[in-house]
Amino acid sequence: MIGNQAIGAGWQEITGLLLAAGLDYLLGDPWGWPHPVRVMGWLINRYTRLVFAFTAKLVRPKQQACAERMAGIVLAIGLIGGSGWVGWLLVRGSTFIHPWLGMGVNIILLASCFAGRSLRAAAIDVLEPLQAGNLAQARTHLSRYVGRDTANLSEPEVLRALLETVTENATDGVMAPLFYALVGLLMPAIGSVPLALGYKAASTLDSTIGYKTAPYTFIGWFPARLEDGLTWLPCRLTVLTLALISGQPGHVWRLCQRDARQDPSPNAGWSECAYAAALNVQMGGLNYYQGLAKPKPLLGNPIWAITPAKINQALTLTRSSFLLWLIFAVCAWLFNKLIIN
Repeated sequence: MIGNQAIGAGWQEITGLLLAAGLDYLLGDPWGWPHPVRVMGWLINRYTRLVFAFTAKLVRPKQQACAERMAGIVLAIGLIGGSGWVGWLLVRGSTFIHPWLGMGVNIILLASCFAGRSLRAAAIDVLEPLQAGNLAQARTHLSRYVGRDTANLSEPEVLRALLETVTENATDGVMAPLFYALVGLLMPAIGSVPLALGYKAASTLDSTIGYKTAPYTFIGWFPARLEDGLTWLPCRLTVLTLALISGQPGHVWRLCQRDARQDPSPNAGWSECAYAAALNVQMGGLNYYQGLAKPKPLLGNPIWAITPAKINQALTLTRSSFLLWLIFAVCAWLFNKLIIN
């Protein structure tokens, strides 16, 4: 009887997480539907325009840099904290109206934080015209998802760019939001939604203004560093998970130790290199951004060429990692409720 009461105490949270994962797998983010990231992007755009309008009136470059750095700190703390608070308020408020309404809001908000379905859809969007022989259309579609120049990419370069974006975003778009959602299970007073939305805000900030180039050099400095810090642990856990499920943990870890550290990003290189090692392909090389060449370190060994099949294998590895974390979370939750409590 005590065990049943213990299980009932937190079933909403664990059930909501599982249903949110299922919703993302089945539907993802339907095109045109309202999405928290779109709201975050709009707020970031409005805020940065106001900041730049203000700093443009400052005469001294040092004053401009200082003002923009401070504005970036305020933006990061405000957007991350505000996103978490709004998420908490929506879940609590809807639960107060009716528990089932609260469950529904919880599921929808959590599902919006997971980008597994969107990542698969992006890969398909590029692979379909490429496999149909329409390289020009594949380049155009690829430009929706990557920052590099795509107009002159060859077919192997399109495949490399696609694999790189699929494997980099597997961490900050799929595994890291799940990590913070799982942490939220350990904090019933806060819950999964606020932490997952807070991380999503940090990731959105990094992808919109986290650049070292103008005009975001100063305003994006703190948001980018903060996102690096928030992603560090889930990224390493993702690497360890990939190493285990690939069946060659020593090989994956050795290559990450050799190559991932060469990447200027503290997380992207590790994520991409883990997939490159597991798939026995090589990523990195020369990219062009607005006509300027930018070499990136080579990650992994070129044992096999990057093919559509390899990209699908990468997506399968991401799904497997996601499911493994969910299974572990459910088992840990049941163990805590049945054995400890």
